[in-house]
Amino acid sequence: MVLCYGLRQYEVLRTSNIIKEVHTMNDIIKNIEAAQLKETVPEFHVGDTVKVYNKIKEGTRERIQVFEGTVIKRQNGGARETFTVRKNSNGIGVEKTWPLHSPSVDNIEVVRRGKVRRAKLNYLRDRVGKAAKVKELVK
Repeated sequence: MVLCYGLRQYEVLRTSNIIKEVHTMNDIIKNIEAAQLKETVPEFHVGDTVKVYNKIKEGTRERIQVFEGTVIKRQNGGARETFTVRKNSNGIGVEKTWPLHSPSVDNIEVVRRGKVRRAKLNYLRDRVGKAAKVKELVK
């Protein structure tokens, strides 16, 4: 097989009278990433309160740690998609970011839906008390 860089997706490479289709690097990357995706990912949005069940390996033992908070942002897409959850713990704001399709994320449970009008809720970092709450989405 002859590798040739710089060709478009539908261009054809002719080698010794045999026509071979050359795929772009983007097609190859998309195929690899598609194999990495989880099959079951719950639907959640920015503003939702979620419980993230995270696998933690300590030596030979493996346990699950639960982190409950508000989703303040989701970034990227595909295998690289990440989400950030924020909660207040003893008056201190704690944020954690996970890859959505990571094997260390065991489960994501939606506790309640939030009603927001922004894609990123970075303004919640400056809010304290009731001002840091997100309205509940009522259907």
